[in-house]
Amino acid sequence: MAQTLVEQIATRHSGGTPVFAGDFIRIRPKHIMTHDNTSAVMKKFKSIGAERVHDPSQPVYAIDHDIQNLSPENLGKYASIEKFANEQGVDFYPAGTGISHQVMIERGYVTPGSMVVGSDSHSNIYGAIAALGTPVVRTDAAAIWATGETWWQVPQIARVELTGRLQPGVVGKDVIIALCGLFNNDEVLNHAVEFTGDGIDCLSMDQRMSVANMTTEWGALAGVFPFDTVLRDWLVARATWLTQRGTPRYSVEEVEQWFQQRLETQDGSHYAVDLSLDLSTVIPHVSGPDHVKVMHALPDIEAEHVAVQKAYLLSCVNARLEDIAEAAAVVDGKHVADGVDFYVAAASSSVQEQAEEAGYWSTLGDAGAQFLPPGCGTCIGLGAGTLEPGEVGISATNRNFKGRMGSRDAKAYLGSPAVVAASALAGYITSPTKFKSIEATHSTTVHGPRAAGGGETSIVDGFPRSISGRALWLDIDNLNTDGIYAGGLTYRDDVTDEEMAAAAMGNYDPGFDGIAEAGDIIVAGRNFGTGSSREQAATCLLMRRIPCVIAASFSETYKRNAINNGFLVIDCPNLVEHLRSSQTGNDAATLPLGQLDIDFTTSTILFDGREFTFPPMGPVPQEVIAAGGAENIVKARIG
Repeated sequence: MAQTLVEQIATRHSGGTPVFAGDFIRIRPKHIMTHDNTSAVMKKFKSIGAERVHDPSQPVYAIDHDIQNLSPENLGKYASIEKFANEQGVDFYPAGTGISHQVMIERGYVTPGSMVVGSDSHSNIYGAIAALGTPVVRTDAAAIWATGETWWQVPQIARVELTGRLQPGVVGKDVIIALCGLFNNDEVLNHAVEFTGDGIDCLSMDQRMSVANMTTEWGALAGVFPFDTVLRDWLVARATWLTQRGTPRYSVEEVEQWFQQRLETQDGSHYAVDLSLDLSTVIPHVSGPDHVKVMHALPDIEAEHVAVQKAYLLSCVNARLEDIAEAAAVVDGKHVADGVDFYVAAASSSVQEQAEEAGYWSTLGDAGAQFLPPGCGTCIGLGAGTLEPGEVGISATNRNFKGRMGSRDAKAYLGSPAVVAASALAGYITSPTKFKSIEATHSTTVHGPRAAGGGETSIVDGFPRSISGRALWLDIDNLNTDGIYAGGLTYRDDVTDEEMAAAAMGNYDPGFDGIAEAGDIIVAGRNFGTGSSREQAATCLLMRRIPCVIAASFSETYKRNAINNGFLVIDCPNLVEHLRSSQTGNDAATLPLGQLDIDFTTSTILFDGREFTFPPMGPVPQEVIAAGGAENIVKARIG
């Protein structure tokens, strides 16, 4: 059976037996990146009884998030991470080296055809290097440290064909903002996106990194570009740079060999959805405020003269040399408007050095830019320059959620480096290049998930062959983790199991505690468990003695946390569609229904006299569930 590029890379890192979308597999990624959260993973690593990292060449620690915090507590945390890295023989990059994802790419850890994961949602950026980059949760990171591997479900795969060529003044950030805004109905939610088409040729590597990075905000688990001549030439230059730095992780000869043996999608491969975008019809857009998928054409928002008090050129999506050069060209010989603070931070110390040598840094400084150290900082609401109540910011970062960059009473818009720089000069959102408002040419074709193979599923010892219980219908999409488990309890260490159980679903439905009974099976809508990565949103339901949740789809982070904690989750959109059509007119937040029977050998659900199928639960998740969670699997292996 033909495989997509993503399926081939997953196969390469799971033992060589061909795998396809929907399959649960064990993966051994080339690298696992952690940043400031390394300390949390260290605690998880030690709690499972691990003492030595299985393969010290696999993890990479790069400090980047809270680097402006010079408190004894934070410096002590960083020192403990560095000490652990030295003891284990793991590569460590201290605060000031750069943003972790930039470090992973520019220091040669990410290579074409590899799978590189990170305990951070923007690990998608590695897809610009024709790699499979995707986020994992902290339990996964600890498991990889201890055993070299973890489990993964190959996602459904979307193909995005880019045609035409960008107009002058339009960049990669404009492309991903357009994709987020044009396809904003979860077309790629929890999918891996493969970019194809002749339009890719006009995208530089910096622009591809911007696009791949923000596939996260689009809802995708990965965004992968092909291995073409643009990437090959970039890798050749990178190999030379690494050799000059004394860290030759790959050579020019190896790059040529990789290119000759590159993986490419095979003819006849299945895609769940096909999207297309004509790049020649893309003009700059601005996202926001408060939402990435709400966009405004630059000519339209320019006419509104939306005043800004802060402008930002920083983050892992837009702070590389090309971005800095673009902003410098806009502000050259001019000065930031009165009442506007313009903050600039390079993606890495190496990028800053290059910008200084090229004169871009001094140009920005002369225009009134305020420099911050290379790191995350303001992008996640840490350090100097955060938004104050009532302020408006225009930012080249990747997220503008309410309260992320400062006060919840502030507003943040996203734009390209040129738009940010021009807006800093004008004092309102604008662009240095004028465009006519046009509708981007785009299309959508939905094919649906790859059909699961027939036959019965083998059941491992300890995993149930079937489960029966009363259905609890929660007719809601995007039920977030705050609704499932209150944020006020998340960071308390003294919460008992009984208190966790009682708090389950309390923010979503205060009456849930009086309705739910042990053994009930929750059925809910799309993207269940979106939001934060708190594990308690899964474990509180375990404490409630809910055997599983069935949903039209899940947040991938929630699914990982659930299975890692031994809690069953099942994707069954057809059952949800049936309930939505049969339960109209009832607006109860939690609606008890009849008995629901799940058969894992046939991968079917019997309810209301009908049978509904779901993807087979393969041996990998079965083993984790039967063991009571991933930590027990790891303990057994290292024991």
